[in-house]
Amino acid sequence: MTTLNELYQEIILDHYRHPRGRGELEPPKITQEGFNPSCGDEIILDLRVQDGRIQEIRFRGRGCSISQASASMLTEAVQGKTVEQARALIQQVLALVKGETEGDIEALGDIAALAGVRYFPVRVKCATLGWHTLDEALKHAE
Repeated sequence: MTTLNELYQEIILDHYRHPRGRGELEPPKITQEGFNPSCGDEIILDLRVQDGRIQEIRFRGRGCSISQASASMLTEAVQGKTVEQARALIQQVLALVKGETEGDIEALGDIAALAGVRYFPVRVKCATLGWHTLDEALKHAE
């Protein structure tokens, strides 16, 4: 029988091995780079926002399985969302990874797999790199 932790590890590895949303958008677009100097992880997000909604989003980068899987999950989760919905999701994910979430995390879908990162404080920056990068990118969408 598979435990919840094993299932979460499988989800993270699946997103790492088969990333969703990997690629680059053609202009016009918003491009934002994020870098974690403590480990070298890098995420570059390209997004196109129209009428307050994220029409398209892609990521590029390199780094550990957690940073890359988290970016993959991010692209799936925010595609088609409004800027406000994306900002709210960013806050939910940051709270989840820090262990500050209460309630049903399963509603977050694959993102719930990042909950275990809170037990490895050195990996929190890996899991949140893409989300912080998206937060910065959304400042240019206004």
